[in-house]
Amino acid sequence: MISLIFVLSAGMAPAMEMVVGLNKGHKVTKLPKKSKPSQRKGHRSKRIKFIRDVVREVSGFSPYERRTMELLKVNKDKRALKFCKKRLGTHKRAKRKREEMIQALQQLRKAQAAS
Repeated sequence: MISLIFVLSAGMAPAMEMVVGLNKGHKVTKLPKKSKPSQRKGHRSKRIKFIRDVVREVSGFSPYERRTMELLKVNKDKRALKFCKKRLGTHKRAKRKREEMIQALQQLRKAQAAS
C-alpha cells in the first residue's frame, strides 16, 4: 500500500508527497550554492594575460615552437602534433600547443596582410 503524507505547505512545492516513486521524499526548497575558491583554479585573470603577452612579445618563440610552426606552414599537422607530444609529454598538452601555434601563424599572416 502506498502511503501519502499531506503537507500544509506555505510556498513549498506540491501539496502531497509520495513515499515511493520518481519524486519521492520530503519536498524542500534548494539553497543556492556558494562558489568555492577552488572552482576559480586555472582561470586566467587580465593581469596574468597581460604579463604573458608581454613576455611572449619580448622573448618570442622557443626553438621547438618555431619548428612546430614550420611544420604547420607546410601542412604537416600530424607531424607537428607528434613533435609537440614528444617535447611536452602528453597528447592533451600537445594538442593545446598546436592550436596555440596555429593561432600565432594566423595572427602573423593577418599582420603581414595589413602592412
